[in-house]
Amino acid sequence: MDIRFLGGVREVGRSAVLVNDSLLLDFGMLTGTPPQFPVETPEPDAVVVSHGHLDHVGALPGLLSGANRPDIHWTPPTYELTLTLARDTLKLHGGTLHCPFTENDVKRVTEVSRTHGYRETFEAAGHDVTFYNAGHIPGSAHVLIDDGDTRLLYTGDFHTDDQRLVAGTTARPDADVVICESTYSDVEHDPRAAVEARFAQSVKTTLWEGGTVVVPAFAIGRTQEILLVCEAHDIPCYVDGMGKQVTEMLRQYPEFVRDADALRRAKSHARFVTGRDGQRKRIADQNAAIVTTSGMLSGGPAMTYVPAIRANPTNKVAMTGYQVEGTPGRDLLETGSAELDGRRMPVSAQVEQYDFSAHADRDGLRDFLDAYTDTPVVVNHGDRCEAFAAALETDGFDATAPAHGEEHTY
Repeated sequence: MDIRFLGGVREVGRSAVLVNDSLLLDFGMLTGTPPQFPVETPEPDAVVVSHGHLDHVGALPGLLSGANRPDIHWTPPTYELTLTLARDTLKLHGGTLHCPFTENDVKRVTEVSRTHGYRETFEAAGHDVTFYNAGHIPGSAHVLIDDGDTRLLYTGDFHTDDQRLVAGTTARPDADVVICESTYSDVEHDPRAAVEARFAQSVKTTLWEGGTVVVPAFAIGRTQEILLVCEAHDIPCYVDGMGKQVTEMLRQYPEFVRDADALRRAKSHARFVTGRDGQRKRIADQNAAIVTTSGMLSGGPAMTYVPAIRANPTNKVAMTGYQVEGTPGRDLLETGSAELDGRRMPVSAQVEQYDFSAHADRDGLRDFLDAYTDTPVVVNHGDRCEAFAAALETDGFDATAPAHGEEHTY
C-alpha cells in the first residue's frame, strides 16, 4: 500500500492522505490569514472523510471544481456538518482566496455523497472501507482501509474518554499500519468531571453575583457539550451562532450521540437567540450563560457579546477550547485584551479557560496504541509529531512522523 501525505503532518490543519493514488482520506484547511490548503489537489477515484471539522473537510468541495466527480463517503452527520461549514465559508469568504470552491461545487457534493453507518463495510476506489466510532464528535470515525494486501487504520481525531455528547472510542480493529493523530501527545487532561464541576461552580458564582458569562464555543461538538453541562447543572443559558443549527441537526441522528434524550433536554433548557431587534444587547445584561460562536473570538455573535460585557469585572468570559496562537482568544488569555470586530479592546471582565477537549491526551493515545505495539505507527495531526514518534520509538514502537509530500509504502 502506497500512502502519500498531502497535509496534516507536523501540524494541526489541512488533513489529507492519498492511498494508492486513488483513495483520498480527508481534505481540510488550515485556518489563518491567508488559510493554507493541502500541498497538492489530487484527482482521486473516491474520497473517505473521517469527520466534519474544517481542518478535515474545509477544502473538500474544491475537489469537484473540475471534471473529476469522485464519490464522497462519510457518516450522515459528517455529510450534514460538511455542508454547513461549506455554506458558512461561502457566506463569509466566497469569491476570495479564503474560499477554494464555489456554490456549484457545494451543490455537486450533494450529488456524489454516499453515507454509511459504523461497522458497515463498503467499497471505495477498489478498497474495502469500514467506519468505527472515534468518540470525537457525532459521526466521527476511525477509517479502516483494506486493499487486499494491507489493512490501514486512519484514526482521524478521537477521544478514549466519555463526553456528555459522545462516548469514547472502544474500537481497536486489526491493522497492518496505523496513522494516528497526536494533537495532545504531551498533555494530560484533568478528569472531565472535575473540569465540568469547576466550570459549573464558576458560572453559578458569577450569576449569583449579578454578572453575565459569555462562553465562546466551537459550533460543532463543543456547543452541544456545554449545553448538556448547563442543563445537568441547571445553569440558565442562551445559545447563539452556528451552534444553533448544528444542535437542531444532531437531534435528527440520535444513534450518533451518547444520550439522545439528554440532548433533547439540553436543547429545551437553552434559549435560542434569533438576533433580531437588538436581542443580543438585551441578553448581554442578563444573569445567564451565553454559549456562542466563535470559539476563538474570530467572528460570530461573540463580537457583540464580549464587547458588551467586557467593562464589568463581575462578568466573565469562559473559554472552552484550545486557542490557536495569533487568534483573538489567545490574545485575550495572554494579555487581557483582544482585537474584536476590528477594534483593540481591553477586557476588565474575568477571563478563564477550561479544557473540554474532544481529543485523547497523552495517556489516551498510549492506551489506544497499546493494541498496536507490533504495528508501524505513522504520527500526524499535531504540533509535536516528531517528538511523539521519538517517544514511541523509545518504547519499542516502529514509529515515524512524515513531512508534507512524503510517500511511504507498507
